[in-house]
Amino acid sequence: MALIKSISGIRGTIGGASGEALTPIDVVKFTAAFGTWALKQTAGATQGHTIVVGRDARLSGDMVNKLVVGTLQGLGIDVVDLGLSTTPTVEMAVPAKKAIGGIILTASHNPKQWNALKLLNQHGEFISEADGQEVLQLAEAEAFDFAQVGKLGQHTTDNTFLKKHVKTILALPLVDVEAIRAKNFRVVVDAVNSSGGIAVPMLLEALGVTTVEKLFCEPTGDFAHNPEPLPENLRDIAKVLEKGSFDLGIVVDPDVDRLALVCENGSMFGEEYTLVAVADYVLKAQGGGNTVSNLSSTRALRDVTEKHGGSYSAAAVGEVNVVTMMKQTNAVIGGEGNGGIIYPELHYGRDALVGIALFLTHLAKSGLTMTRLRASYPNYFISKNKIELTPDINTDQVLAKMQKRYAKQPVNTIDGVKIEFDKEWVHLRKSNTEPIIRIYAESDSNATADHLAQKIIGDIKEIISAKA
Repeated sequence: MALIKSISGIRGTIGGASGEALTPIDVVKFTAAFGTWALKQTAGATQGHTIVVGRDARLSGDMVNKLVVGTLQGLGIDVVDLGLSTTPTVEMAVPAKKAIGGIILTASHNPKQWNALKLLNQHGEFISEADGQEVLQLAEAEAFDFAQVGKLGQHTTDNTFLKKHVKTILALPLVDVEAIRAKNFRVVVDAVNSSGGIAVPMLLEALGVTTVEKLFCEPTGDFAHNPEPLPENLRDIAKVLEKGSFDLGIVVDPDVDRLALVCENGSMFGEEYTLVAVADYVLKAQGGGNTVSNLSSTRALRDVTEKHGGSYSAAAVGEVNVVTMMKQTNAVIGGEGNGGIIYPELHYGRDALVGIALFLTHLAKSGLTMTRLRASYPNYFISKNKIELTPDINTDQVLAKMQKRYAKQPVNTIDGVKIEFDKEWVHLRKSNTEPIIRIYAESDSNATADHLAQKIIGDIKEIISAKA
């Protein structure tokens, strides 16, 4: 059982005791807190108060959806329910509906026993840290004032927004449908039995891709494999591509905000390089521009940005931090190294669907195979690791001791501890959503990156053991 309360929402496993897992009581409490916060932000507004809700296909989604909708109605808030949808689709629907906020019911890459409430402001963007703290305080105090019977909110469903999302993507100047159609791409899609199984084939059809092999595209929510799109979880799609009958593979996570690509020979394009490739295309098409990714993302984006005469900036990990930095630097493209593409021309949110459209345009215009396109980029390797923690471990103390241990190296502490070693780096940070420390290391070879990561992991275990 687990229940993680953070500024980005509430996430937990289904089943168990209230306060220790994501039970119906916890869902209602945090929905009421967010609804109360959203009403306060728009107090005095003459228009109605609406919140948009959408969910991925996970098994608990329908139950959680009913709880969320009913709670919002109880606060006097009208609910527009998108049903099975994607995180970026809900983000776009919030301003389109002139809503006061949005709630996405998804635990993203977490396994099927997890679910979560991801919270959006009236712009369809994740709420800030300060706003998140206020929501947590409202939940703790249970400071809710529910509506009288004559003022309960209305519940309406709207299943048109996925199509609207796709239509808006097709209208983007840098999406070249004719170029994509002319290439007759043969594509394999792994949507891990969630809403991407609806959205990705819909987008591909609209882009003129007629040969699509669907793997795990039935949105049953019973995930066929671990839903995080890492190489070890993508063996099925790799085997299909190894046979040589397809041009590429497309993989999305359950809520379709992360995009991983697989080459024509079954090798991984690399989640880190999804953003690098899309940024290369956007910067080339626009004659340059600025980019942003987070501290745990590959330096290849900086190389590509500078090649096009632009400026690269690194933000703290977390979509809200990347978006803030993108606005500050007027970035034309940005995102995170987990396959998250943020294209402001569409909206300020990670969006696998726009990533697919831009990438396929890039691939079509390049005339290259996936493997040759990947080979055209600077070759860095990131070793991604994590250490699971027990509740008695003080993560902040562990990170502080690591900072002290490597005090002779350049250290960045704006988000965890990032240690620089010449052209290599290691980034240590505690997760906001799981009881773990993430350890990312980058170097010019897999072996070196792994060795560096393992050295740091050994240091962390030594610190934890010494305390015990």
